[in-house]
Amino acid sequence: MPFLREPSHILILLIVVVVLFGAKRLPDSARALGRSLRIFKAEIKDLDGEKKVEDQDKKPPTTPTE
Repeated sequence: MPFLREPSHILILLIVVVVLFGAKRLPDSARALGRSLRIFKAEIKDLDGEKKVEDQDKKPPTTPTE
């Protein structure tokens, strides 16, 4: 991002976020974001597991050769 190249820009952005949301709400917001990301990751893993099971079901059964 071209507007965040200098450390002073990041500092200004952090100050604006604290002023807008307040110091009390930031920990709660961060906690809620963390929970949401955990749930999202778990759902992605579930979808990936379901996809693998479906792929295995589609494969034709292999017969042992003698």
